[in-house]
Formats: sequence, structure tokens, C-alpha cells
Amino acid sequence: MDYTQIDYEAHGDVRVIRFNRPEVMNCVGATTHRELLDAWGRFRDGEAKVAVLTGAGGDAFCAGGDLKAPPVVSDDDEVAAHGRGDRPGILGPTRWTDIYKPIIAAVNGVAYAGGLEWACFADIRIAEEHASFGVTCRRWNIGLADGGTQRLPRIVGMGRAMELILTGRVIDAVEAERIGLVNRIVPRGQGLAAAMELAETLCSLPQPAMRTDKEAAVRGFGRPLHEGLSLEARCFFRSIVAPETAEGLRRFNERDHPDRQPGAPARTPGLIRHEDE
Repeated sequence: MDYTQIDYEAHGDVRVIRFNRPEVMNCVGATTHRELLDAWGRFRDGEAKVAVLTGAGGDAFCAGGDLKAPPVVSDDDEVAAHGRGDRPGILGPTRWTDIYKPIIAAVNGVAYAGGLEWACFADIRIAEEHASFGVTCRRWNIGLADGGTQRLPRIVGMGRAMELILTGRVIDAVEAERIGLVNRIVPRGQGLAAAMELAETLCSLPQPAMRTDKEAAVRGFGRPLHEGLSLEARCFFRSIVAPETAEGLRRFNERDHPDRQPGAPARTPGLIRHEDE
């Protein structure tokens, strides 16, 4: 597919997916929806290890759905199909829950309504200092249909999520970080670089256990504890037999890794080493 409203860029094992409609604050219309479906399918089913989602320009990550465009759902059959869960989402494949590779959002401006929902689609959110977040569709009597009512409470807790959902209040990056919506704030213009640096770190790690751990966390969230633990065990035993595990144990025992070599720069973020380690 030739993309006209998004970008899909390959940077080694990282894929950058970028909303590219800066003239309308990167909002999503029917064409954007179809392009996002294709791009995320390529990432999910391809060899890439990490995806970074961001917006074109310096003012917007994504301002949600294009309210000046024809509605994506326009007939009763489609409404019923969405209600049955037979459609991937309104603003792209936002209802997909089976991408077990890491996804990072580099939020470089407004993330409103559907844009906030897309930010919540990611596993980790890095916000530029001027970013802002809000369920601004509240004022137009348009509900959330791309995961906002489900993912936002899982990220920030029900009480804080309900305040944002019910009032439509816009919060800045500092408050977003304080309530746990944002993992990290960086200066304006540095969001993508920070996300790419993190993505490269994730790419350098063995992948099988990372993916099964994400799967267990995503699928187990909200289940009774005994069900989640059983799911975790099944995921664990899928990854423990991977060749990468034997190689990881070899490297650990032979100190064949920068984290275990005195004088070599550590590869694990935040690792504190003593002189004799």
C-alpha cells in the first residue's frame, strides 16, 4: 500500500509509524484508518522488533478523529459488526490486543480524544514538554470508541481516568507524568530521538521472553490472580525453551556481556555496579 496520510519507516529493527496530516493536527479519517491497518499489520506480522508511534510536525501527536470527514461507520450492519467485535477499530486497529512486541509512543504535541487513545495503545509513553492530553471530544457529544474507556483506567486507575473521561479536562505533560500516563518528559523536539534510543535498547535484548512477558501482562490484567498466574506459567514455558535462553545462560555464566564485564559500559538502563562486579 502507498501511504498518503501516515509514514512507515524502517530503521534497522525499529519501525516508525507516523501520523502525517500536520495541517489538520494529524487527525484520523477513513484513509488514515486504512493505512494504519496496513502499517500495524506489517509490524505485527513482520520481522521488526519495536514500533515507535509519533506525529508529523511539532504541534500534534494526534488530535483524534477527523470530524469534518464522513463517518467511518454509516449503516446498521457496520454498527452491529463493531458491537460484536468484528471490526479492528474506528481510527485504525485500536482494538487489536495481540501485538506482543514493544510499542513506544513519542507524544510530540496534543494527544486529544482518539489521539489520547492511540497514546494509550502504546506500552511506554515519552512526552515532549509541550504535550497535552484530554478527552476533548466530550464537548461535542462524541464518545470514546478506540480503547479510551478501557486502556486509560488500566494505566492511571479508575478514579483519575473517570475524571478525565467525564470532564474532558486537558492536562499537560507534567500532570500526565504525575498520574502515570506518561513515563518520561523530554524537551520539545527530542521525543522521537528519546523513543528511538529506548527502542534500540529493547532491540538489543533477547526477544522471546520479552514478548511472552508482555503477552502474560496484557492477557492477565484484570483476571483473577490464579488465572493470571496460570497464564504466566504457560507463557514462561514457551520462552524458556527458546535458543536465546541457552545463549543468555551461557553469557551470564561466562560473563560474556557488558553488564558483567568490569570496566565495560553497562547495557542495562539504570544498572548500578560496584567496583568488584
